[in-house]
Amino acid sequence: MPELPEVETLCRQLRELITGKKILAIRILDSKLENMENLEGRTIHLPLRVGKGLHFRLDDGRVLMLHLRMTGRLLWQMDHPVPASHTRFIMQFDCGRLDLIDPRRFATLGVQNENPVPKAEFDPLVNFSPRLLWERGSKKTLPIKSFLLDQSYIAGIGNIYACEILHEISISPKRKTSDLSLAEWRKFVTAAREILNKAITCRGTTISDWRDLFGQKGEYQNHLKVYAKEGEPCHHCGGIIQRVKLSGRSTYFCPACQI
Repeated sequence: MPELPEVETLCRQLRELITGKKILAIRILDSKLENMENLEGRTIHLPLRVGKGLHFRLDDGRVLMLHLRMTGRLLWQMDHPVPASHTRFIMQFDCGRLDLIDPRRFATLGVQNENPVPKAEFDPLVNFSPRLLWERGSKKTLPIKSFLLDQSYIAGIGNIYACEILHEISISPKRKTSDLSLAEWRKFVTAAREILNKAITCRGTTISDWRDLFGQKGEYQNHLKVYAKEGEPCHHCGGIIQRVKLSGRSTYFCPACQI
């Protein structure tokens, strides 16, 4: 599933192309998607990332909301070719065409009459307070990795970047959230911002399906230190990276230096 850096990459690319552009046509190619009525002729004010989702603010006050889920991706088309396999949705502009390609059909699309309230309390690129994170986390006994993946607390961090951030600050993904000190939360916020911003610069991480708006792979997979590195030596201490299941997710960490 695309995480914060991947969705932020799409958002920034879309801003360059469709901000202030009028929607000429909408085509729904999958009956599983909600019918998009009265969107033609509307102008997109600004694409925004909200957590792992994309919100397109329209000139009539409504918001078109898209979540890519597991395998959804957006592809910008300039020469209007026949839609690719698994294309579920097409939005036509005078400067090109935006296609939603989604083999597993999990992506969701909908329209809301006003700006939705963000579900998460924190966003790493917007508001990230070590003290507030410490206060919220001090009441939680679940593993810190599970806390980081809970989108009601922190928006956009998923499995890949949770593993990378915890490894960077040498904290075990199994530790109780309530055990982290304020100083450790400060280290977390610093590391999270650095890693996520670098991943955005690299246009995300391509392990399997991820592509940017123009069909190009991301590059942050070349900078991963722990994710999908089972059996390899740790960059920090030389210990061996292990993989365990935590809350149903594959979790990569170094048991020697992540304590």
